[in-house]
Amino acid sequence: MSEPDPVKRRKSDLAVRTVASIGMIGVAALALWFGQFAFWLLVAIGSLFMMAEWADLYRVSRQHKRLAQYALMVPLAILSPLAAGAGFLTLGLIAGAAFFIVIVTRQPGLARGIVYCGLPALAIVLLRDRPDGLLLAFWAMALVWACDIGAYFAGRSIGGPKLAPTISPNKTWAGLIGGVIAASVFASVLYEVGLPFHLVAATPLLAVLAQMGDLYESQLKRKAGVKDSGNVLPGHGGVMDRLDGLVPVAPAAALMVLLAGRLV
Repeated sequence: MSEPDPVKRRKSDLAVRTVASIGMIGVAALALWFGQFAFWLLVAIGSLFMMAEWADLYRVSRQHKRLAQYALMVPLAILSPLAAGAGFLTLGLIAGAAFFIVIVTRQPGLARGIVYCGLPALAIVLLRDRPDGLLLAFWAMALVWACDIGAYFAGRSIGGPKLAPTISPNKTWAGLIGGVIAASVFASVLYEVGLPFHLVAATPLLAVLAQMGDLYESQLKRKAGVKDSGNVLPGHGGVMDRLDGLVPVAPAAALMVLLAGRLV
């Protein structure tokens, strides 16, 4: 039996990734458009999937994985627009949930997952809750999408020196630059529809941060000895594999928006 053609296999993988990416972006955009509750629900579900994948990377027991998800549900529930919403109470509950997990399970790595999954959820919902939240939340998410797309195609077409060969051999400096350029161009387009200039100017830095988030997750997977964080997304692996860039970007973007509001 002959081996499958590598070129055809890569094209097939790219087609699956493209269709899945369009679907995920479409779901996120619809949830964002339909309002705060729909968006919170999507964020909460995504965070719980991420928590499960984080626990699997740390190879904890099924009981401790479920316990971590239950602990994370508390701040996620308070984050709902039907409850307290995005604020210091939710932030405190995230810290409290992490403290609870480390005390009960004696596994600091699992407790860090509470913060890793909970903090970006708080940040992106906080952005959506702002008066101009539709634009702000879309900017924070879409700059990561644009960065991923730009990095992928620049890395594949240009190649060149590796960015971090011991962590992620496929990532290149060309990909990093391509991702930053793509995110910056996208932010410039959003400037025409009302995105504040200081957020446009900050987008290149956030694009770099997104790729650092990608590298961090790659390091976690390398330590765990796995290729993907999960297998729920066709052609993409796990939820963490798709949201790793948003994990550092969302809190940084929310902090910028809050600080700008205080300075105005």
